[in-house]
Amino acid sequence: MRLLTRLFLILAVAVTAFAQNPKPIADRLAAQNALFEEQYESDLRNAPERATAFGDYRYNDKLSDHSLAAIAQRHKTDEDFLKRLQAIPTAGFSDQDQLSHDLLVRSLQQRIADFDLKEYEMPVNQQGGVHTGLADLPLSVPFDSVKHYEDYIARLHQIPRVLSQTTEVLRAGMKDKLMPVRFLLEKIPVQCQGIIDADPFLVPTKKYPPSISAEDQKRLTQQITDAINKDVIPAYKSFAAFISKEYAPQGRTALAITSLPDGQKRYQNDIYGRTTTHMTADEIHQLGLREIERIQAEMMVIAKKAGFADLAAYRASLKTNPKYIPNSAEQILDDFRRYIAQMEPKLPGLFNLLPKSPVTVEAIPAFQATAATHYVPGTPDGKRPGRVVVATSNFADRSLINDEAIAYHEGVPGHHMQLSVQQQLTGLPKFRLHGLFFNAYAEGWALYAEQLGKEIGFYQDPASDYGRLSSELFRAVRLVVDTGIHSKGWTRDQVVDFMRKSGAVDEPTIQSETDRYISWPAQALSYKLGQLKFRELRDRAQKALGPKFDIRSFHDEMLNGGPLPLDLLDARTDKWIAEQKSKRMNLEFEVGRFRIGHLFYWIRTERVPLQDAQLPALAEQSLHAPKSLAPLTVLLPSKEP
Repeated sequence: MRLLTRLFLILAVAVTAFAQNPKPIADRLAAQNALFEEQYESDLRNAPERATAFGDYRYNDKLSDHSLAAIAQRHKTDEDFLKRLQAIPTAGFSDQDQLSHDLLVRSLQQRIADFDLKEYEMPVNQQGGVHTGLADLPLSVPFDSVKHYEDYIARLHQIPRVLSQTTEVLRAGMKDKLMPVRFLLEKIPVQCQGIIDADPFLVPTKKYPPSISAEDQKRLTQQITDAINKDVIPAYKSFAAFISKEYAPQGRTALAITSLPDGQKRYQNDIYGRTTTHMTADEIHQLGLREIERIQAEMMVIAKKAGFADLAAYRASLKTNPKYIPNSAEQILDDFRRYIAQMEPKLPGLFNLLPKSPVTVEAIPAFQATAATHYVPGTPDGKRPGRVVVATSNFADRSLINDEAIAYHEGVPGHHMQLSVQQQLTGLPKFRLHGLFFNAYAEGWALYAEQLGKEIGFYQDPASDYGRLSSELFRAVRLVVDTGIHSKGWTRDQVVDFMRKSGAVDEPTIQSETDRYISWPAQALSYKLGQLKFRELRDRAQKALGPKFDIRSFHDEMLNGGPLPLDLLDARTDKWIAEQKSKRMNLEFEVGRFRIGHLFYWIRTERVPLQDAQLPALAEQSLHAPKSLAPLTVLLPSKEP
């Protein structure tokens, strides 16, 4: 019996020892990296359009499977990857490898949380969806070969399947009472008709590269035209009819996402997913009110310098001043191009890491006129540039005072800077270079970037600087109205009225943005919360490092890890600060050791008469002597004659 007991004890100890001593680090790290690659490739196969956006053209002849069965299968795949990843012990991993592990875990967990709430059953709204995404296909590929054209034709033939599958998903949402707001859904058929009228799918036939023969050009044009007429247009008409006659009439009438099943949980999931914080809706609402008060105080300084007694009077003067009223859509585009161009040569003063891919400016298409100004990333090889896509509809009702801030936000040093640098990074898993996106990080960086123009001497026109503050005010207002809609039961009129009183943006923007917040809960919260985190981290680093703080190194640190949740960005920055302090201390120690050594070498070679008791004090003095070594001699007594 004793022998048996001892055997059990030995076995228990062996099992414990094995559990405490997992596979060697190199083996576990290799397993993790292999899983990263497998998961990344799985995502590309499941989303061919995403692969195209990354400049990977292996799946250019395919469109994603949008069926309920495919969605369920992707969910199972996510669960499997998460289980396998969490089974890899990370003890002993480097900070970067641990961070990669944590990032993919977070990303997969968020996907699973979204699936559990059936977020996939509401895939379209007036902001966009598969119908507008497909219309962007002609701009997603560099049409520089016959193969690219033939792949494009193959995709055109698949559009009926994609729209039919999306209809299947929307019907499931109808059954589960997961419906967007009715009056916003009614805008989608109008968008579909706009796409049909504009026919963007013909764009690739307007200009062929010289390398494609005239015979091939004729053939490809005919095949594209036939695919559009026989497949694309009928599919769009059918989809629009379904939305108009069946789907939109079932849309919800309550604005708040909390009116849906699991409403409170759904909104909190949206807040966490889009801000990566655990702040409550009320905490965010109150923060927004405080930020509005702070920013308006800064705006008041500009108004008073301009000779106005209050903000309302100054705003009224800007609205009627012809200098700030666009006379054409092209003038707005020219504004954006000019501001981006003046910022580009200033970037080396703010960053060591610089974007290699170009950026262009274009207008939002008429069929998507309700969309806000936004950025579309280019490809890592630069063949397709990054695109700043600008809202220019109803130009006479818009103002030019916000253009400078928004140009920096969407272009450089904002989105184009951040996303282009992300694509250029080396030594990171592919999933961190392409496709990983945390809203609070990306939008927070872009809002932070608006102020960098001020720091390097731009916003020379006080009205443009007022526009910068208006842009920041606009993001603070979002904290109030988004939570107002989805947590406090605000009506659309309440939101519009609050935004008008803030004076942050013009009337067309107020109308389109209000609808955006209704249809896209919590997304608008990410800008201000992210910006405040970047400011907090910069202030922390400056305070800790003092005169040794280098703005370029700090900005590089903010960008060279790729997009991060705010809590992981915070922890990573603390480590960077500690490393900078350690480097400085090590450098000072080495310099001090060298200086003391030099001092005593001088004493020894010059035979300077010193008492032993004098040496500690002299060594202390030497540490604080000027950097030049020659002045050390003044600390020494005269030599004997």
